[in-house]
Amino acid sequence: MPSSTMTASEFKREVGKAKRQARLGPVVVTSRGRATHVLLTMAEYVALTQQKPNIADLLAMPGAEDIDFEPPRLLTGVPRPT
Repeated sequence: MPSSTMTASEFKREVGKAKRQARLGPVVVTSRGRATHVLLTMAEYVALTQQKPNIADLLAMPGAEDIDFEPPRLLTGVPRPT
C-alpha cells in the first residue's frame, strides 16, 4: 500500500487532494519536517482498529454450549519433563 506525504500547509490548501490520495494509501501530514498525522480511509481505520475475538469471548457467547467441539487428542508416548 503506497503512502504519500503532505506538509500541513499543503493539507490545509488541498484537503480534497489528500482525500483522493488516501484512497490509494495512508497520507502522512508533516509539520516542520516531522510526521504529525496520518489520513486513512474509514475502511482502513476500521480494519486497523477492529479487534479479533479470542477463544474466551467465543466460548462465552450465548448458545456456545450447543456447539459440538471435539478437540484433537494429544499425542501419546511423547516424553514429558520429569
